[in-house]
Amino acid sequence: MTTLDDGDMRTFGPELPAMFDGMKLAAVATVLYIIVRCLNLKSPTAPPEIICQDTPLSRYLFKSCPTLSKEYIPPLLWGKSGHLQTALYGKMGRVNTPTPCGVRNFLPMQDGATATFDLFEATGEHSTGDDITMVICPGIGNHSEMNYIRTFVDYSQRQGYRCAVLNHLGALPNMELTSPRMFTYGCTWEFAAMVDDIKLAFPQSLLVVVGFSMGANIVCKFLGENQSNQDRVLCCVSVCQGYNALRAQETFLQWNQCRRLYNFVLADNMKKLILSHRSSLLGMNSSKVDDADLNKLYAATSLMQIDDSIMRKFHGYSSVKEYYEKESCLQYTPKITVPLLLVNSSDDPLVHQSLLAIPRTLAEKMPSVMFALTQHGGHMGFFEGAMLFPQPLSWMDKVIVEYTNGICQWEKRHLVCQRSSHQGAKSCRQSTGLTLNG
Repeated sequence: MTTLDDGDMRTFGPELPAMFDGMKLAAVATVLYIIVRCLNLKSPTAPPEIICQDTPLSRYLFKSCPTLSKEYIPPLLWGKSGHLQTALYGKMGRVNTPTPCGVRNFLPMQDGATATFDLFEATGEHSTGDDITMVICPGIGNHSEMNYIRTFVDYSQRQGYRCAVLNHLGALPNMELTSPRMFTYGCTWEFAAMVDDIKLAFPQSLLVVVGFSMGANIVCKFLGENQSNQDRVLCCVSVCQGYNALRAQETFLQWNQCRRLYNFVLADNMKKLILSHRSSLLGMNSSKVDDADLNKLYAATSLMQIDDSIMRKFHGYSSVKEYYEKESCLQYTPKITVPLLLVNSSDDPLVHQSLLAIPRTLAEKMPSVMFALTQHGGHMGFFEGAMLFPQPLSWMDKVIVEYTNGICQWEKRHLVCQRSSHQGAKSCRQSTGLTLNG
């Protein structure tokens, strides 16, 4: 057996600290590399990609909506991660959230359900001087008290818009259901009732339709279901929807981009919301949900399982596949003739890249559709900021109002041209700031 003498120890002695220092440096380098990769710190910022046909309206919108062509700059340290943008939105919605004051309205439905929406009057004057109401449909399980809705409503009020926000059936805390039915992915009944009530209460008001995530599916489906639903509607804005419910749920079962984890979290939230109305859903004679369905609900780990065991039965669908096909806006969006802005983010972990081919194709084929695709923003995040702390207003808030202002001004000038019989075509084009050659 060999032993090390003092000379050998002196030989290794100086090398050991150097070796440990090298290991520390390698560990630090590895951690920094992981942080840079996970936070996408090397990803460059860029303006959103805009897909649309070359029309006088699209050229006018590019001139009147600078945010659409400006570089979108998320917070430097974390804003380039779609996961962190999504997580921050899901946890807090927005920062320094205002508290707009509204009035809650109750609408009895034919099946005994009670729809509610909150109405917020404008606090400023609109740039066109017109009476314009934004009819807003929030995301899954959301309502007017959510932070991102409150922030957007407050900003829109100050820009001269009256806002009506639908509270999804069963989503409001401490409000019992009056029928054994909750909101579903594409049911437009409550939104249609709110729009009808607004049209009746404000006969001179023009409407702007805005939908977020699941709410965007509902508003696009509503507008395309019947041409009369587009009466008095100036435009529609859809933010972060998935367009094809069946395909979206299939991608939600994949582990890529942690979608299966997001699916589990959303399913757990949905499960808690349904169980909070257990007595209402089971205690009425007309209920289509029974104890066996609730037992399946307890075991569910995905939204598709919840939709199959509970949600599809509210409207009598025979299968979850039929439910998704009928509830999705995919077949209705091509029937929308009013200007339509579709907004998505490339790093949205909830919306698979393959789904973004749908709005891209719509924008390429339909002159009324514009598709804005940001490189960063996550799902409903779109936070802006310099380094760490995001601004109260998001890029999304600014774009919706800017686009809507542009459409309102375009319609106002177009109407002036039509009413001015003494003006020729040339002077009308000058009044809009456009020529046929752009």
